[in-house]
Amino acid sequence: MSEVVLGVGASHSTLMNTHWDEVADLPDAVAFRDGLQEAAGLVAAARPDAVVIIGSNHFRGFFLDMMPAVTIGVGECVGAGESGTPGGPLPVDTGLARHLVDSLLENEFDAAFSLRLQVDHGITHSLQYLVPDLDVPIVPVVLNMFAPPLPTLRRCHRLGERIGRAIASDGEAKRVAVIASGGLSHRLPWPKWFATFSDDDRFLVEAWLNGRASWSEYEVRRRQIIRAAAPDINSDFDRRFLDMLADGGLGEILGYDNHRIESEAGNGGQEIRSWVAMAAAVGPARGRTLAYAPIPQWLTGMGVAVLSVGGDR
Repeated sequence: MSEVVLGVGASHSTLMNTHWDEVADLPDAVAFRDGLQEAAGLVAAARPDAVVIIGSNHFRGFFLDMMPAVTIGVGECVGAGESGTPGGPLPVDTGLARHLVDSLLENEFDAAFSLRLQVDHGITHSLQYLVPDLDVPIVPVVLNMFAPPLPTLRRCHRLGERIGRAIASDGEAKRVAVIASGGLSHRLPWPKWFATFSDDDRFLVEAWLNGRASWSEYEVRRRQIIRAAAPDINSDFDRRFLDMLADGGLGEILGYDNHRIESEAGNGGQEIRSWVAMAAAVGPARGRTLAYAPIPQWLTGMGVAVLSVGGDR
């Protein structure tokens, strides 16, 4: 029987790769980087045989021509490599990945699967900083967090519970770490695909619909739109969520609908789904926040937290 040995949640931002010099002297940015390094040490100390990583996709692997709610990579997995994140083939634990899909289906939870999955920094940023040598096979789980309608937080929690059960029933003896990538509060200058009002809105929706074979051709203008955005960070929401995670009491947040999440934490705050699923996969555990800081230069409330099974806070 395999077991989950550690859970980690970490915010991501490609600006950490491309514009680090702008914040290198800021204590908050340094503290977040140090929190990532501490978490990486804890992942290494846990000696995982596999890492289940739950994250989002920013329209570089999934597009509006086909947008599943949940997708598990069971074969090839390739990093898009945007903004200095890992590109090219990533090692996949295909046996565990297939077992997760089969187990979910047997428990009436339909997940899409992919034998050739392209992921972006919604998956690879955390691998880059938490599993820097990329020598541990992964199981990528991609949740739709940006193209409404989105799976509810309760649904994501149930997904995490079933992932945890599947790991425990795989008939192996693997040590598995579960990593959540995304969030916390932030607002991207992204329209809803069905409500475009400006030229930038229409450009982005075109990129999201037609970019499957040419996503990189849209990248320059897309990056300019994001860099021009004003930060919208809700530190109170972030700290409250991290406290709930540490206390193991996510019940309150599970009642939030999409509108409430967006109104309090921005459209990027929808990425807490990965954290919710991770916590449910880990099960009863002690939590600890390693770092939190609102970093307006990255548009995001940046947090790192760990859940230690049966451990101390």
